[in-house]
Amino acid sequence: MTHTYNVSGMTCNSCKASVEQSLLALPNIENVLINLEDKTAKIKMTSPIEVDTLQNALSDKYAISELKKKTIFQLPLSEIQAEKTEFQQLFPLFLIFGYITIASVLLNINPWNGNSFMLDFMGLFYIVFSFFKLLDVKGFSESFRIYDPLAKAIPIYSWVYPFIEVTLGLLFLFRFQIRMALIVTLILLGITTFGVSKTLLSKKSIQCACLGTALKLPMTKATLIENSIMIVMAIVMLAKTSGT
Repeated sequence: MTHTYNVSGMTCNSCKASVEQSLLALPNIENVLINLEDKTAKIKMTSPIEVDTLQNALSDKYAISELKKKTIFQLPLSEIQAEKTEFQQLFPLFLIFGYITIASVLLNINPWNGNSFMLDFMGLFYIVFSFFKLLDVKGFSESFRIYDPLAKAIPIYSWVYPFIEVTLGLLFLFRFQIRMALIVTLILLGITTFGVSKTLLSKKSIQCACLGTALKLPMTKATLIENSIMIVMAIVMLAKTSGT
């Protein structure tokens, strides 16, 4: 069953992530979809939960209440429009991946160099993805801590993660300390992939922090695939550098 509630007190993406994380921690809640613009939360639950229980899970800054039914003329445009397909939701991610791939190919097409292609791809991947995270570091930090195990254990890690990505991107693009960058990539993305897999298996619907909070992307298998591509490339390049 899914119920919609009004949630007051949310002013930014950081607030949104905080409310989402607090509600998801409650038992019998499968997923939470928050609309920051409309100040609403759609909560899917396995059994009815009292509003007081939901309120107690939130900080005093936020107030949650049952949503009164609206007429068709009062509904926001986002609710009147048909829901986007998964492909439409993830289109920005596919577009960015396409640009990164094309740029990496063009940089190494004449003559073709597969090793350089992978290094450029990983470098551009980190630089581009860190850009979106740096647009709202606080909001990214809140969202990232929902599913990344290391960020949950060490909150400061979620704040410095975008800067780690910038550093790794520059190391790959300038071909400096490549082996170290590959090892760090395997460790960091391995931890994140574990968290993503756990979230997908729990069937909880949350926002993916891979492109920060600027683009509202849902956590899907595509997130797992993008991390897997980077991990495979890192393993291949690490094997090649070890053999030389």
